[in-house]
Amino acid sequence: MTHGQLAANVVHFVRVLRGAGLRAGTDRALLAVEALGYAGLGSRPVFRAVLEACLVDRPENLPLFDEAFEAFWRDPDFAGQLLRLRLPQVEARRGLSNRSASARLAEALAAGASADARAAGQPEPPTQALSAGLSWSERERLRQRDFEAMTTAEWHAARRLIATLARQLPQQRTRRRRSAARGAIDMPRTLRDMARHGGELTRLPRCLPRSRPGPLVLLIDISGSMSRYSRMLLQFAQQLAGGEGAAGRRVQVFVFGTRLTCVTRSLAGRDPDVALAAVSRAVQDWAGGTRIAQSLGEYNRRWLQRTGGSRATVLLATDGLDLASFETLAGEMRHLRLGCRRLLWLNPLLRYEHFEPRARGIRAMLPHVDRLMPMHNVESLEGLMRALSPHTRGGSSPWR
Repeated sequence: MTHGQLAANVVHFVRVLRGAGLRAGTDRALLAVEALGYAGLGSRPVFRAVLEACLVDRPENLPLFDEAFEAFWRDPDFAGQLLRLRLPQVEARRGLSNRSASARLAEALAAGASADARAAGQPEPPTQALSAGLSWSERERLRQRDFEAMTTAEWHAARRLIATLARQLPQQRTRRRRSAARGAIDMPRTLRDMARHGGELTRLPRCLPRSRPGPLVLLIDISGSMSRYSRMLLQFAQQLAGGEGAAGRRVQVFVFGTRLTCVTRSLAGRDPDVALAAVSRAVQDWAGGTRIAQSLGEYNRRWLQRTGGSRATVLLATDGLDLASFETLAGEMRHLRLGCRRLLWLNPLLRYEHFEPRARGIRAMLPHVDRLMPMHNVESLEGLMRALSPHTRGGSSPWR
């Protein structure tokens, strides 16, 4: 293989990784080509180690890199193999395993193969050789699809569904009134009209209570175990804080890993991609460790009364896997619950049918939440919107 062919293949490999969700730019490809020039191509383990060192910057991306490396550099017919992987009825004998990143990786490799075929003037391979018809609509399937298992196309489609969902934030009645043709008698206006007309009652003005979304606070865990779910929940938060109709909402958004960061202003832009890019620049501990107790303690001390206090509904999105002092964690959860109107815990672990709260951190948090809910797909977010209704009772957890 010549140096030019090697460089082209490395650039193609980086493009495939980027299409599958790994953050790798042109600078990484150039670094990998330069490093291979020093290391040489005499050993496959060395070749793999060089690419891994140059292209992978986070431990959670190693499984995706391993799958892509085996499929890309071992089998010359990787495109045909991965096109077969896209069909749900077929299970490949080798290559990618049936894990969450496999669908995105197969899609990225298939897209790369189609681009190469077009460049060479060859007909594109068929994208569907078998019928993959489902018994329910594509929309229903997308609603129930786990965020972790979504392909890139499904991810973007889910974002559009969530944008529609965010506009349906339930309203709460306020003490203020508005004029209406029907409703209760507006006594202040009635008395003013009587004063203007010498005490005579000429008409009975009517009024209805005004309504607006109540204060809403999102505390989102961005540790490594929550990365994929927290990204989609941030899409939801961006639509609440900066999307259509955001001016009438009182939404505050915080993310935490090893520290607490307020990202409300970063999410206030109308363009979701620009807003999320601003969040990534503002947060220094993305996909790192978790310090739930310390982060909740900082929120309780600095922000609890400033973000609505006893009138606010707090959405705590975390899997509850923390190794801190469980007494401290329980105390901070108690403080948070006493300082807000409702506390809803969104936990992606509830996607497992037989989930049980065996971790000590989860057991320490459970007694202080109004409701424990899943957050792994669009359907669970629809359930969250129903739970935010002021007329919905917060049922207790089945394990309390």
